[in-house]
Amino acid sequence: MALALCFTNAPADQNHFLAILSFWENGIWNNALLVFAYQMMLILVLGHILVLSKPMSKAIEKLTNLVSNTSNAVLLVSITTLLVSFFNWGLGLIFGAIMARKVAEAAQLRNFSINYPLVGASGYVGLMIWHGGISGSAPLKVAEAGHLASLMSGISDPTIQAQLPTAISFSETVFSVPNLLLFGVLLVLIPGFLYLLSKRVSVSKINLPIYNNTTEEKQTVIGADRLDHSKYLGAIFGILILIAFAYQYAGNLTELAITPNLLNFFMLGLGLLLHGSFASFLRALQEAISGAAGILIQFPLYFGIMGIMRDSGMVVQISDFFVSIATPLTLPIFTFFSAGLVNVFVPSGGGQWAVQGPIVVESALKLGVPLPKAIMALAYGDQITNMLQPFWALPLLAITRLKAKEILPYTVLIMILGAIVFLSGLLIF
Repeated sequence: MALALCFTNAPADQNHFLAILSFWENGIWNNALLVFAYQMMLILVLGHILVLSKPMSKAIEKLTNLVSNTSNAVLLVSITTLLVSFFNWGLGLIFGAIMARKVAEAAQLRNFSINYPLVGASGYVGLMIWHGGISGSAPLKVAEAGHLASLMSGISDPTIQAQLPTAISFSETVFSVPNLLLFGVLLVLIPGFLYLLSKRVSVSKINLPIYNNTTEEKQTVIGADRLDHSKYLGAIFGILILIAFAYQYAGNLTELAITPNLLNFFMLGLGLLLHGSFASFLRALQEAISGAAGILIQFPLYFGIMGIMRDSGMVVQISDFFVSIATPLTLPIFTFFSAGLVNVFVPSGGGQWAVQGPIVVESALKLGVPLPKAIMALAYGDQITNMLQPFWALPLLAITRLKAKEILPYTVLIMILGAIVFLSGLLIF
């Protein structure tokens, strides 16, 4: 609001401050962005619900049986967390936390020592690659037909608007060769780096209570409640959803047009199938929903910021500034660093896309930078400083009972490694 007052002109016949408040209120209740907020909440909640299913719990238990020291622990936790987070950031966040906790419990039960903070940091590394993955907010939204035109409505002049594609598919962003290569490089370098660190850190015995990550509940049910507790009814409904998913989205999958609705519908069906009963699914939902509480309030406030920037003309001013100091080669680099900085204050990829996305799109079109590259530069910058800003580490810290100051020394080193990889990729490709 202060920036808009200082650097923009008052609308004709309106009080400047009151006009800015009006822009803010209009942004908060932007219908398209509120749909976006709900989609992002579902991505987090449904991912968490999947982790709490019995099959996922059993898989985690079997994996932790392979651990015998800090070195193989960090390899196992980091590799599995990176792979799962590439599919879904909410799933990867909780999966990594539970994996780290179960490794610590395995060390306690089998009486071997580990460096638990380093293992905990290994369970958080998925948040450094998530925005370049299948659940990344920016790639998901630009794959929706008409999203870019809606995002830039009232901002760009008709010449710029005419350059906007209807949609940008995953073949140009997440599943592009450069992005997959960068993910592959990090899938090797991050576990390798953590393995080297494990050889230089001290270890200690673990003393933790056993964490129950399933949603089992022993109780007697009667009457119609038996339907909720049926081991098969929820699974049957999940299968029906997956059949509908295959019928409805086969064309999208063929064209790699992955959208939030596609991803959430698939996870809803899969979650019901893995939980089996509606009762188990709902207990997992009650545990998972608390993680989305912050998003529920934060997102509309971010949309208010976007409303001010759009209606006051700040988006065009900021993009013109970047255009004046950047070249087609350096704009992705500026975007990367600015996105990393914005993420410290707006710790949400979805919220950040709403605030910074129009600036990135406007600047890229004016300088002739390919939109997919500019969008991925924002995604890389947004995700990299998650290793510095521990907002999304809160669920992990709650599950592992670690403190932020214990994992941050390691995650900052991982951030530096990731920044080198991403910047190299943006310059090479």
